Amino acid sequence: MQVFKFGGASVKDATGIKNLAQIVSATHTGKLLVVVSAMGKTTNALEKLAQAYFNQQDDAHQIFEEIKAYHFKVLHQLFAEGHPVFDEINNTFVEIDWIIEDEPADPFDFIYDQIVSVGELVSSKIIAHYLAERGVKSRWLDARAYVQTDNSYREAHVNWEKTAQLIQKDIPQILEQHIAVVPGFIGNTSENFTTTLGREGSDYSAAIFAACLNAESVTVWKDVPGVLNADPKRFENCIKFEELSYAEAIEMTYYGATVIHPKTIKPLQNKSIPLFVKPFLNPAEAGTVIKASAKSVDTPIIIVKEKQTLITLHSKQAAFISESQIAGIFKAFADARIKVNTLQVSALTFSASFDSDEPKFESFKQQVPDFDLRYNDELKLITIRHGNAETFKEFVKGEVYLEERNRITSHFVVKA
Repeated sequence: MQVFKFGGASVKDATGIKNLAQIVSATHTGKLLVVVSAMGKTTNALEKLAQAYFNQQDDAHQIFEEIKAYHFKVLHQLFAEGHPVFDEINNTFVEIDWIIEDEPADPFDFIYDQIVSVGELVSSKIIAHYLAERGVKSRWLDARAYVQTDNSYREAHVNWEKTAQLIQKDIPQILEQHIAVVPGFIGNTSENFTTTLGREGSDYSAAIFAACLNAESVTVWKDVPGVLNADPKRFENCIKFEELSYAEAIEMTYYGATVIHPKTIKPLQNKSIPLFVKPFLNPAEAGTVIKASAKSVDTPIIIVKEKQTLITLHSKQAAFISESQIAGIFKAFADARIKVNTLQVSALTFSASFDSDEPKFESFKQQVPDFDLRYNDELKLITIRHGNAETFKEFVKGEVYLEERNRITSHFVVKA
């Protein structure tokens, strides 16, 4: 069986959903499970709504009405008046109505997941209905009935044993008769609360289902021709890779290449499942395949990650940064749920950069009282793999605050 994943750009409007149906009808062979993201920029809009509701801003209901209007406009372009999908989508949005009619009483991360997860629920239900309208025998499945997680809201960790048991219990039988349509990005706790898997987590959802079902392949349909050596929105003359190894793809995504969610690759590598990245507007093109490969990469890869914070810690008590102090710093990062992108240790200082997140940073600060802390924000991280002096000169512009290099990868934290 195969797993297809369609991102928000590929289902942003009625034309995109029609194109999805055409791809599903024309390109899949045998059993198929389809994972979909929220439509267009819906996740951004729902994040704005969650923040507005949590802060009790006056525009929360207006934001919500705009989100609903956007989806119902698409519905009217796809379905005749009176189709059951209208009531189903309206009832799904009621989940948000119930939340925002009262004042917030839960932590923001919990509220975020309950609100933002609705984007994937709505898009997947629309697509399942449209496939059926086109004569494709499809069945909507609620990912929360299968993907079991802990309660680390906004970046939940998957309980692989429980998830595999639930997926293997009935989905293979469903796929005998139907194409399954599943919302990406979301899971469920043992207390039956909705969680999300991290931004752009629908790719990860596709990998979870594929690994648990021992799929033949996963195809991620994107608005680019495949995996490129740089972001085409930033750089000209980008080069497409025909093939990449799992390890190369993991390195690229970890440091910010947005074409695939960072957690996607490892579950597929563990099962030797190839991942294809293909353009949804030209489905016949080969795209890029990520698989077990010994093929070397000699093209420089440039990855730019915005909104970085760089900290430097000095010990208040001792002249040198000791191993036990370093251990304490990493515990503080872990407790604050901060993922370090770069780090550098000298005799007197510990420096590290990470994605800017004010609440997490404030939590971190409170856990390192024995250090003097200095920081800069509004920085960006430039990662170059397989580069050379010429590459660095061409792509590293601005004041460099931190530089870190090894044989293959170089990092530059620079003033944005």
